[in-house]
Amino acid sequence: MKILLTGAAGFIGSTTAHKLLARGDEVVGLDNLNDYYSVQLKLDRLARLQGQPGFRFVKMDVADRDGITRLFAEEKFERVIHLAAQAGVRYSLVNPQAYIDANVVGFMNILEGCRHNKVQHLVYASSSSVYGGNTRMPFSVHDSVDHPVSMYAATKKANELMAHTYSHLFGLPTTGLRFFTVYGPWGRPDMALFLFTKAILEGRPIDVFNHGRMQRDFTYVDDIVEGVVRVLDKVAAPNPAYRAETPDPGTSNAPYRVFNIGNHNPVELMEFIGCIEQAIGRQAAKNMLPLQDGDVPATYADVDDLKEWVGFAPATDIRTGIGRFVAWYRDYYKT
Repeated sequence: MKILLTGAAGFIGSTTAHKLLARGDEVVGLDNLNDYYSVQLKLDRLARLQGQPGFRFVKMDVADRDGITRLFAEEKFERVIHLAAQAGVRYSLVNPQAYIDANVVGFMNILEGCRHNKVQHLVYASSSSVYGGNTRMPFSVHDSVDHPVSMYAATKKANELMAHTYSHLFGLPTTGLRFFTVYGPWGRPDMALFLFTKAILEGRPIDVFNHGRMQRDFTYVDDIVEGVVRVLDKVAAPNPAYRAETPDPGTSNAPYRVFNIGNHNPVELMEFIGCIEQAIGRQAAKNMLPLQDGDVPATYADVDDLKEWVGFAPATDIRTGIGRFVAWYRDYYKT
């Protein structure tokens, strides 16, 4: 298939591109290469893709309305994987406008491109952060998600609402994927695994929020990508069992779906840190700090719907995944 992959220089995006190219798809990778984190890391991810048969890179911002319109009209994509976004919960507290530009305006441009160019299926990244203040575990796509606690979460919830509108009005099949704390080789420098590994290797203390009383459903990047590609191949369809008098947030009478992609196995933050220490062979000095604004104490994915839909659920254990990340980090940074 001919696929538009936005966020192609990103962590999940570049890993997804490798998977698609390996099976013979044509991939047009789009990214604006912004400096939210190391541009060099993004360029190095792209360098591993450049030259592979079937891959082309386009430097463009998804918020560029005219550019996105032209790209869709010229390329005639069959399917779209939209992973480009302004990421990070904490950054959304200091620069909320960046999230509106990238995550709302940018998503609108992608929806319009899909609508006017007969795209068969749009798969887009949502986030576990949409569950916000929910405390019922595990998080289910059938639960209400109307209480976000960060602007990042609010924009991801907005994406789901916008997608449903286009599925309903224009029959555009859309599937949203709520990612749960993705980690692994080539990961983002603003994520805990990267920050902790870097600090420990440099002999600096790590910041441990909520005094370590945190749980995260850490999900290995290869599992995320497997889920993305399987979902891409199964086009969203209306749920014949949907009843408007008792609306189900996870499905619709339009061709719209939402799924969690998580490991279904929340890990205590202190256990997570212990796995990093073991992989590095060094203990971390720890600054115990309170919970940060915008953070939630725990995440835990119910993945039953994903398993039923595509016959897959993430299962890479945390020790294996962290070991692979630390090995990559030490090789990449020569530490």
